[in-house]
Amino acid sequence: MASPNRPVMRTGRGAVSNPEGRFESVRGEAVDDGWGSLDEPLPPLETIVRPDPARSIISRNQSPDIPFDQSINPYRGCEHGCIYCYARPSHGYLNLSPGFDFETRLFYKQDAAKLLEAELAAPSYRCSPITIGANTDPYQPIEREYRVTRSIIEVLARHRHPFSIITKSSMIERDVDLLAPLARDNLVLALVSVTTLSGEIKRTLEPRTASPAARLRAIATLARAGIPVGVMVAPVIPVLTDAEMEKILAAAAQAGARSAGYVLLRLPYEVKDLFREWLQAHEPLKAGHVMSRMQAMRGGRDYDSAWGVRQRGEGEYARLLDMRFKAACKKYGLRTGERFIHNTALFQPPVIGPEQLTLL
Repeated sequence: MASPNRPVMRTGRGAVSNPEGRFESVRGEAVDDGWGSLDEPLPPLETIVRPDPARSIISRNQSPDIPFDQSINPYRGCEHGCIYCYARPSHGYLNLSPGFDFETRLFYKQDAAKLLEAELAAPSYRCSPITIGANTDPYQPIEREYRVTRSIIEVLARHRHPFSIITKSSMIERDVDLLAPLARDNLVLALVSVTTLSGEIKRTLEPRTASPAARLRAIATLARAGIPVGVMVAPVIPVLTDAEMEKILAAAAQAGARSAGYVLLRLPYEVKDLFREWLQAHEPLKAGHVMSRMQAMRGGRDYDSAWGVRQRGEGEYARLLDMRFKAACKKYGLRTGERFIHNTALFQPPVIGPEQLTLL
């Protein structure tokens, strides 16, 4: 029988293999058994969605280079299939692969709204902006059916809690009816990530995301509705997409984006191997050049996880990227380096059970 771990390109999928996660004690290897098994076509990949019995919904971090301390991820795994996704290794905690499994074995937080209300109602809770989609995309395709992200926004809107959303999907347009009223009180910020303006590169790099044109349309829709929206040029990939930085910023500004940011390609844990496989499969002539540039910005390694460095890189090329970004943002009137000031004064904690009267 053919091994599911052998490298193979599949239409609509970012990964080209399904390697074991770093916590697995057993490794598989594709071996020809003499019957031509390596030449046999593999069965189609089926997307399987299961509930995630979470006990809490708000994640917290203290990383000094991340501009928020609370986040919510409605889903584990991501059908978008972006090969560079730094969340891929997290599937190892579920005894699943960061490769095809990450794209096809998905989990949704079925009690997200209920859990969120309970956490917001806790006497010890202190209001702080929440970022939705810091790990996996809150508007990936299964959101159309499961509507977990919508349910979370409904809770936050009901209790006037400030939040931000990060997405590569145009599905965010669906929720303008919820977001627009919140925007009037500085309760919401939307960030749309645009990696490339090339449909051909997007097709294999991030196969099930919205097209570049659809993302720019989403920015325009949000802006027209009065919702503050920014563009994230993320990730910036040397040789493949870095030359597009100015064009992306110009297009986003024209569509109505007010602010901008960028993140250099990150390759933690298994992602570096998956990305190398993708390069050999889709960009073999550029593979060596891409990785050479990456290592020049990562101290000779594929990745450097140090705070303050992982997002931007180091060295002359990294400094050039930063200079180009700032110059383009100035040219197109995009704010950089400023944190959006969410309004936390309007938060109204949920009341769970009979309402308690105050003594005063």
